[in-house]
Amino acid sequence: MEISFSITLLMVMTVICGISAQVLAAYLKVPAIVFLLLFGILAGPDCLGILHPSLLGSGLEVMVSLCVALILFEGGLNLELRDLGKVSSSIRNLVTFGTLITLIGGGMAAHWLGEFPWPIAFLYASLVVVTGPTVIGPLLKQVSVDKKVAALLEGEGVLVDPVGAILAVLVLNVVLNGNTDLLILFRDLVVRLGIGTVIGVTGGWLLGLILKRAKFLSEDLKNLVVLAGLWGIFAIAEQICSESGLMATVVSGIVLRAASVPEERLLRRFKGQLTVLAVSVLFVLLAADLSLASVVALGWGSLFTVLALMWIVRPINILVCTINSELNWRQKLFASWVAPRGIISASIASLFAILLTQRGITGGDSIKALVFLTIIITVFLQGLTAGPIAKMLDITLKSATGAVIVGSNPLSRLIARLFQERGESVAIIDTNPESCKQAEREGLRVFLSSALDHSILEEAGLDSMGTFLAMTNNGEVNLVLAQRAAEEFTPPRVLAIFPKDPQNAPANQSKINQAFVSDLSLKDWNEYLNKGEVKLGETELKSAGLQFQIAHLQALVKAGELTPLLLERQGYLQVVSAAQTWQTGDRIIYLLYDPTPKLLKRLSGSSQSGLTLEKHQVVEKVPIPDPVPDLALEPVLEEGEIAKKADVLPPPVSR
Repeated sequence: MEISFSITLLMVMTVICGISAQVLAAYLKVPAIVFLLLFGILAGPDCLGILHPSLLGSGLEVMVSLCVALILFEGGLNLELRDLGKVSSSIRNLVTFGTLITLIGGGMAAHWLGEFPWPIAFLYASLVVVTGPTVIGPLLKQVSVDKKVAALLEGEGVLVDPVGAILAVLVLNVVLNGNTDLLILFRDLVVRLGIGTVIGVTGGWLLGLILKRAKFLSEDLKNLVVLAGLWGIFAIAEQICSESGLMATVVSGIVLRAASVPEERLLRRFKGQLTVLAVSVLFVLLAADLSLASVVALGWGSLFTVLALMWIVRPINILVCTINSELNWRQKLFASWVAPRGIISASIASLFAILLTQRGITGGDSIKALVFLTIIITVFLQGLTAGPIAKMLDITLKSATGAVIVGSNPLSRLIARLFQERGESVAIIDTNPESCKQAEREGLRVFLSSALDHSILEEAGLDSMGTFLAMTNNGEVNLVLAQRAAEEFTPPRVLAIFPKDPQNAPANQSKINQAFVSDLSLKDWNEYLNKGEVKLGETELKSAGLQFQIAHLQALVKAGELTPLLLERQGYLQVVSAAQTWQTGDRIIYLLYDPTPKLLKRLSGSSQSGLTLEKHQVVEKVPIPDPVPDLALEPVLEEGEIAKKADVLPPPVSR
């Protein structure tokens, strides 16, 4: 009874430590593995002595196997095949040539710098050829880098894991049995990967078929059916051929995602929650099982081994594997820097240490300590610096430009022309043929289709756009469209025109911003545009009198006389949101309701009560000859002129 209670207490404390680490990491916006490792080490026998993973015995190995299978399945389920297609050749090279480069380079570093025997050195290298999807996934969610780089790192992290795990097992067999025939090793690797692929494809197809045909299953029960199915696939693959189960789980997840099953988003959310729990428990347990004395005993040579792996082997790997890709040097440099090791390396190293000790081979504890040292250094150093480096290299999603706009109406077409005039890509989607023809006449790229069609959004280029804007006449529909776009494409900025208190608010409404101003009357402003009762203006907020300018601007907005449309900040053009905060240097492009020229005169400085625009040119709508004049030309403006045509884009302001 006492042992049973100890194990229960161990698991309870493990879960508490793991979830606490996740909460703290989310609050501080750093990779969760940083605190998972820290909490695990602090709670382990070498520090506070709260957790003793040795109580689990062989149960720890079972937990590791099932949780790793779940983690890899979830990784395969979340892989975006359309994004992988853009970097497929690079990922293929990383999984094949890259694995070989890391194996050879890591082995040489461990032997020459860490002074490990060649067999143990290559065993270490086989354990660290894998990057950690459990680390990279959350890291990329926080950093939000360019989608090509994100697809490359995520694809590598998920697909190289089963390859690395099988390779590590084969190298372990060499260490234990002394068989060094490379052809046999290659054959065994291919056989295990092949068997895992076949079982994964079959299992994923069957799971998709069950979810589509079994209408009597509730949503919650479907999630549990998938959980049981993926563990069944893993067990069958392991029974047929050992170490093929990881490949089977990855492939089954990819196949199930491609099957487009109903409630796919709910399934991914459920598996994501389970994965967070599995990662939290495993990392805390494995970190608690680490002997700090064994890490300290490694010496400086092991530290240099890890640094060589990070700063020499990894850059060479990326340079060789992406040599013919479309990635620029900034993207390659970031990929060279970010390669944290994670749960797969930690779990397999822990199991190998036990096996080597049982066989009486020295070096098991040293291998485990060196792998954990690699995890700690890569996670802390790369994880904590990935954000600043991405910003320095200017590859964050926040720098993405262009817009996809749903709804072809006078206001949306005006915004599209403003984006297009800046040289940014823009597309409009609408189901009304006449509205689409009008957009085409104005020289805009338009799609006659529903924005609920995933392929249309993909064809419009939303996966590389900076903004998604839903502005149809139905606010509830706009909210649904924005929700789908935020979940499936995750553009940096998702905006929509919707009621202040929508009836069916989505769970992730926090990702969706209300466009322009609260309770904007799209119908009224479109009517103003059609009648020519508007002026398009631009002003820059100066530090002198900033608060007065903002207060006056807000007063005009509240009175319904002015609607801010676009904001230029730090060289980037973005749609204004209702909760927009203004800063010094912001350039605001706005629409002004002006049935008479009196209000414009007050704004332009003819009276002391107006917004301080007297030092800034007010952009007004004037006809533009075809073709559009050069961007550097100064527009010809006459104060008080009322816009004649709402569908004509004003010339840009000379800077």
